[in-house]
Formats: sequence, C-alpha cells, structure tokens
Amino acid sequence: MSKICIFAGTTEGRLLAERLGNQPIEVLVCVATDYGETLLAPTENLKVSAKRLSEQEMEELFRKEQFSCVVDATHPYATEVTENILAACTSCGIKYLRLLRGASQEEGDAVVVSDTKSAAEFLASTDGNILLTTGSKELSVFAPLASRIYARVLPMESSFISCKEAGIEPSHILAMQGPFSVDMNLALLKSCAAAYLVTKEGGRSGGFAEKMEAAKQYGATMVIIGRPEQKSGMEFSELLNHLCRRFGLHLPPKVRVVGMGPGSEAAMTEEVQNAIKTADCLIGAKRMLKTASAHQTVYDAISPEKIAQFIQDHSEYHSFTVIMSGDTGFFSGTKKLIPLLHDCDVEILPGLSSLSYLCAKLGESYEDVVNISLHGRAHNLVPDVRRYPRIFTLTGGENSIDSICRQLCDAQLGDVKVSVGERLSYPEEKVTIAAAKELCNREFDSLSAALIENPAANPIVTHGLPDELFQRGSASDGAVVPMTKMEVRSVALSKLQLTKRAVCWDIGAGTGSVAIEMAMQTDGDVYAIERKEDAVDLLKENCRKFGTHNVTAILGTAPEGCEDLPAPTHVFIGGSAGNMKDILELILQKNPHARIVATAVTLESIGELCSCMKQFSFAETVCITSARDRRAGSYHLMMGQNPIHIFTLQNE
Repeated sequence: MSKICIFAGTTEGRLLAERLGNQPIEVLVCVATDYGETLLAPTENLKVSAKRLSEQEMEELFRKEQFSCVVDATHPYATEVTENILAACTSCGIKYLRLLRGASQEEGDAVVVSDTKSAAEFLASTDGNILLTTGSKELSVFAPLASRIYARVLPMESSFISCKEAGIEPSHILAMQGPFSVDMNLALLKSCAAAYLVTKEGGRSGGFAEKMEAAKQYGATMVIIGRPEQKSGMEFSELLNHLCRRFGLHLPPKVRVVGMGPGSEAAMTEEVQNAIKTADCLIGAKRMLKTASAHQTVYDAISPEKIAQFIQDHSEYHSFTVIMSGDTGFFSGTKKLIPLLHDCDVEILPGLSSLSYLCAKLGESYEDVVNISLHGRAHNLVPDVRRYPRIFTLTGGENSIDSICRQLCDAQLGDVKVSVGERLSYPEEKVTIAAAKELCNREFDSLSAALIENPAANPIVTHGLPDELFQRGSASDGAVVPMTKMEVRSVALSKLQLTKRAVCWDIGAGTGSVAIEMAMQTDGDVYAIERKEDAVDLLKENCRKFGTHNVTAILGTAPEGCEDLPAPTHVFIGGSAGNMKDILELILQKNPHARIVATAVTLESIGELCSCMKQFSFAETVCITSARDRRAGSYHLMMGQNPIHIFTLQNE
C-alpha cells in the first residue's frame, strides 16, 4: 500500500488528511503540538504524530518510512518549516508537494505591512484598542502595546504562557478555536471596543474574508501582515485531484439538496437544519444563505449549472448542502440539478412547501388544488381559473399578485376569491383574503403565494363557441371583419388535432375566433396573423374578453409576416390573400411535419389548394354545407350557408 506524509499546520492540511483517512493509502500526519493532534481522529490508515521535527529528524523519518510523496500543508508564514521539509525531501529523493493557501481577493482600505514588527511599529503611532488575531508565536513583538491588546489565541497552555510573557492581562486573553463567522468576529470587536484588527493574510480558509467583513461593519481598521512568497505548488482542489489520479483514489463529494421551506429557520425540518449546520460549504440564493449560514463558506448561486460546476471545482470541501426554497419536489431547481451531480454522493431532503403552509394557515386541505408557478415563468392563468375550482400559484417578477388580479378582472373573473400569503413563516407574515377585484391596486410582497378559488369553474371543454360571443365590428372600409363561423370552426379545429403544447399559427385571423379557441384548447403559444389594422385591434379586444393571454396578434401579410415566428406544429389558414403556395412553402420550411388545415370558399382558392395537395404524402378534403334557421313571420326558414371546403395537409 502506498504511503504519504502530510505536514498539517493549517485547516487545509487537516481537511486533506480527513479526506484521505478512509482511502486505501497509508497517511502519516505530522503536527507541531498536542492540540493539533486532538483535531484529527486517527483511522486504520491514518496516524498522527505530534512533535516538532528538525530537518535532520524529518530526513530520518522519510528514509525509515519510504513515503511515496510528502505534502507540505504548513502555514504560509511558517517559512522555516517549509525550507526544512523541502531540504529533507530533496536529500531523500522523495516527491515534494506544496499545498498553497489561496490569497484573499480584496484588501479594501486596510493598512498592509510587510511583517509583524512593522505592524507593531504602525500601531505604536495610533490610539485605541487592538484585536490581535495572529496567534501567540510572535506576541512578544507587541509587548509595548500590551495594555491596548486583546489577543485571540488557541486554548493551549503554550498560548497562555506567551500571553503572560508579553504582558497581556488575563481579561484580555480570548482563548478560542475557529472557524469564526462574521457575526462572531463582529461580537468580539464590539466587546473589545477595538479600533484595529490585526491579522495575517490567511486567505479564504483562514477566515480572512469574515474578518474583513466584520471590521467593515464595525468600522475598525484592518492591519494586514502580508504573507511571505510561497513556494510553487497547488491549491487544495488541484492537489487532491493530483493525489487521486496518482494513487487511483475516488473521493465523491457528499451533496445534500435540501428544501428550506417557506423561508424562515423556524419552518425548516430538524433534518434540514442539521444538514445545514454540518456542511462544509453552503450553496443557494443570497436570501436563503443569509438565514441559514453560520460559519461555513457560502456560494451565492441559483443556476444548476453554476452550482454543479462550483462543486466540481472545489474538492477542498467534503460536504456541500445546496439550499432550495420551499420543497425540493415542488417547482424546485432540484429537478435540473440532480442529473448534473452524477459523480457525487447525493441525498435529497424535502422541506415544507408554501402550498401546505398557506393551506394550513387557512385551515383547508389541498388534495384537490391545481399547482401553477408564475415565479419567473410565463403562463396564462385565466383559462386555469375558469377550468379548476382551486388553484395555488407562486408569484414573482412581473407576475405579482396585483397584476394577476387585474388579468382576472379583465376576463370577467373579478369575483373569484383570492387568499394571499405574504412572507410566509417570517415574523411579518400576513394573510389577506378578498375578491380579485378588491386586490387589483394593492401592493404585495414579492415573496407571496396565493390560493385562487372559483366555485363556478365549469368551462365548456369542446370547441365551437357561439358566434355571438365574439365582437365583430367593422373595418375602415365599412365591411364587417370576417369570422370563421361556429360550424366550420368546430370541424376545422377537430381536423387540426391540437396537442397540449402546440405552437399554432392562425393566418388571416380576422376577429380571432379560431386563434382564441386554439388558445383555450392548448397550453402552447398561438400567433394570429392579420393584414388589416382594424381587424387586429378587434382581435386583441376579443382576446382580452376571453382572457387568452397566450395569443400574440401580428399585423402583417403572410408569408412575410410569419418569417420571424417560431416553427409551428399546427396551422390554420382562413385567408391567404392569394399567397397560398408561398405560405405553405414557408410553413414546410420551418417544420416539414406541421399539420395544416385550410378553408376555401371561392373556386379560385379551392383550385389553388388542390394544386398544392400534390406536394403532400397525406391530404384530405371535405366539403360541408350548413343551414341556419331564420324567422319569417310565424314560420322559420332554413337559410343555407356557402359550401366550405376544408383541406387537411400533413407530411407523414
């Protein structure tokens, strides 16, 4: 079995040892103190040696154990130890690997000095208390400032001795073991009334960023002792990957994807809270990280791709917890994230959904509720409110509660009951219950959810709406805007065989009767193309009346007006303005398998469609004639309508 030696004088060194401790490789970890030994738990393959070694002792150890390589994970400021390890490796012909600690990216308005002596000289020219976080090794340099200094040191006997020798008062000794969060650093600065915070540039894992943020919030000046130039080496992820390749190790990161619930910590399950507390790194949206984070490294991300890439790039963390809002299985990014984590040990922990939380507040069950998310999604809610008695929706962005209620009012649904939950689970939680028409002009928090109830929901589910429901109007030339009549419309829509997510074109839309019925039958998008401006205005008015927000009205003549539209799956042609052949060619160019239904009244348009049928492997033509009754005195006469030819075209 291969053997390696790790000099673990840093958090990264201890973490590297822990990651390798259960692998098929022997690991000897060298630490300088007994306290350092207590931070590592030995395993069958991991042993710990707590002793300061000279260069000669290192060389003797290396020759005896015959290590495959030695990893120098000592502190960047321990330059003498690094020189000794390198010299011993060179003498024994053993591979030397340096684990680098990543530097911090910003220093702000801090005072940067070259060494400990320069820091003491600078502080001697200032007034105010000092929070010293550089450890106990060089405390003697700060002895002339002892009365002003609060020293944060490790809880070890040697630390107390160094503090006493430097003249630090016992009440000014802060014996603590990190890591330290921003809040903890801030609390210490306040308790010391510190004007200055002295630190070494310890990088991300050394808690440098947390110190910077705390000093910034409190208003203390940072005094940074610049790090010595490091030997060339690798940062944690690169080094760990190198060792895995060299020794054939497999170290999948542990990733727990958890549902945070509506938002507050109080609404989290105990299992989720524990997953957050025990993670090395937390990932999620800024709002959730602010609630959940204690002392861990955090990464603000929502995109599944960014989350997966971060986990892949940061093997220095053994366990990640990805925080999702609400429940992991309820309109959650979990669905897209999980396939990207195929090389990880993944566990999913559900949370409390906003649906169950709001219904519990209302004292109602939710097994019959239809769930729809408008949070960052485009969706026409009106047909759903007409169709289902109870709908739950998550809101966000342009789809705010007031805009949803305005849509409902425009569709003559202003009397439906809307129960709005704002900032659910937070102390400022609020539930409002009113008719949609009463909520149109009210502002609601962006973190809102709603239960919409329409007891009268019982819509017509078959196509063929009565003609009188559509407004006809007149064009500027005095002619009535054309409309495909109910009987013809019913047959044409049946022939179209619309699908749930169809992309529809209605060419020569007129009043929009076909486009509107398309929109009511499918959840897809409908594009209504009409060349007369007056007819387009009327079409939009009819769309507002029926609440068909998934219809896009386009002023233009086909095929030119259709060139920029997405490829259709279904097309109805009610009028071609003599451009039938060109229209069909464009449709087939965009989607060779689009299903096309066209109607023709005149012999010329019938002839044009007949000639086009030769281009299709499947085509069908039916001719329908209908008659409607008309009152004539005390009698009723059946008045015949023009015969209509209906062509159905589709390539197999």
